[in-house]
Parts: sequence; structure tokens; C-alpha cells
Amino acid sequence: MSELSVEQFRETAVSIESEIANVIVGQRQVVRTVLVGILASGHVLLEGVPGLGKTMLIRTLAQALELDFSRIQFTPDLMPADITGTDIMEEQATGQRGFRFQPGPIFANLVLADEINRATPKTQSALLEAMQERTVTVSNTTYPLPAPFFVLATQNPIEQEGTYPLPEAQLDRFLFKIDVGFPSAEELNEILARTTGHDNPAASQAADGPRLLAMQALARQVPIAQDVSHYISRLVVATHPAQSIAPLVKQYVRYGASPRAGQALVLGAKITALLDGRYNVSFDDIAAIAPAALRHRLILNFEGQAEGIQPDAVIADLLESVAA
Repeated sequence: MSELSVEQFRETAVSIESEIANVIVGQRQVVRTVLVGILASGHVLLEGVPGLGKTMLIRTLAQALELDFSRIQFTPDLMPADITGTDIMEEQATGQRGFRFQPGPIFANLVLADEINRATPKTQSALLEAMQERTVTVSNTTYPLPAPFFVLATQNPIEQEGTYPLPEAQLDRFLFKIDVGFPSAEELNEILARTTGHDNPAASQAADGPRLLAMQALARQVPIAQDVSHYISRLVVATHPAQSIAPLVKQYVRYGASPRAGQALVLGAKITALLDGRYNVSFDDIAAIAPAALRHRLILNFEGQAEGIQPDAVIADLLESVAA
């Protein structure tokens, strides 16, 4: 694995984003945050209504990174073995019968878990265990997943009939949660032009697995000042209503973020700094990544849910209340 400079890191990231932009119209912040999540070696949850290009974005990302891509369409009848794989019996060259492990679709570099909230908790747990351990255990045998390994999951926030919402502890395993918004009129016009004509835009390779691993290694080497690190700790602690000075947290939050939120903020801020061409983390880097790192880790109380309070509003109030 070759060492990278900050400039090489940034050039590669810009090239990846440029290739994705050849296919995906707009959604620059979504693309940037997904890329930050991957460079942090984390898993990302994308939430948005159908038709906004979530699946297309992930497939295009796999093309730009030249990674082995696998898509799993989650349904209520999907079983854990459909994801992880299973032992199958076959006749061997000796004429005897024996078991051979048939890997499931989880054995890929980039796994798209489409509509993850439509599978049963048992199947969701099989995927989330693989996400955490990066291994799969079948019949007392443990199989390592390929490196790099990422899960990008999608879910629809509107249609909840026949779904199984992810529990808070499982949501916490995702480094970031990204809200995919509706495009503007100009962007929609461009989408229609691209998707209804004879051209079929595609992304070219901008990086590969070894380059991605080198970028991940560089990101972890970025220094972070003690006062910036303390700010992240104070920010995470302030998400808990009993210890918070933020008015909206005290009023509307039942449970705050876990230590994983602090890890997400540190790694996300380091990569945000590198993408800006800097080898040090600033307070602005933390503010930029805070919504994606915290929005799925804040559990609102009944009052907050009844009044329709959005986690992003709570996070904005938190950033204003906690002094840098």
C-alpha cells in the first residue's frame, strides 16, 4: 500500500466526485457525505422517498471505485442465509458427498442493502452482525469478508406499512445517516434529459481498492488538536438532556448519542479537512459533519415526536449552544 500525500488524497476524491457527477445530477452534499463515510471505513444509511437516485448513486460509486458490487433487495421473506450464504451438499471427486460453503451476496466490497427496513429483525441482525464484525459465521466456521467492505443501506421514510424499523442500537452501527432531498426544478429538468434520451451515462474508474485503503490509512493519521477533541466530547455529552445546556435537547430529547457518535465526528472531521486540502481538523469540519453523525443517534421524547421536531433542528441548536 503506497503512502499518499494530502494533495493526492484530495485529487483522488475530486476525481471520484467528478465521475459520479457524470451520472448523478445534483445531490453534491449527499455524494460528499457518502464518500466521507466510505473513506472513514464506515457504513452509511440513506433515507429518502423512492425515485431520488439512491440506488443509482451507490451503483455509480462502485463503478468509480472499481469495487465488487452486490445488491440485496430486502423483503419480509428474506432469510439470513440469503444474505450470508449457506453450506450446500455436493458430490466430490472421490464420489463421496460433502458440504461446501456457498457465499451469499454479503461477500462483496460494496453492498447495497435496499429498503433495509422491509426485512424481519432476524435478517436485519444477520446483516448488522456482518457490518460490525466484518466476518460471517456459518455452521461454526467463520469466514472473513473482503477488504474494503462497506454497507450502504436505503430506506423509505414515508411508507411504513409492512416494515420493521431498525432499533436504535442497530441504527448506531451506521457511521452516518443521510437525508436525500428532492431535486430542484433545474436539476429535475437535467435528470429528465439524461434518463429519457438515447445516451446512457456511466462513471469511469477513478480509484480502486488499494488506493481506497491508502486513503483510509492517511485519514486516520490526521492530527486533531486537544481543544478540538474536547469540543467533540462536550458536544456528544450535551446530546444527553440531563447534562445538556442546549434548550431543544433538554425539552425534546429522551436519549442522547453514544460514544460511536464521537468516533464518527472525529473521523468525519479528519476526512472533511483532507478534502479541503488541510492536514488539521477545525471546528468548522465538525459542524459540517455533525448532522450526518448525530441525526440517527438522537431519540426524541413523546413531546418532540408529537410536535414534529426534526433531529436536524436539535443538532443546529446544539451547535449554537456548545461553545467551541
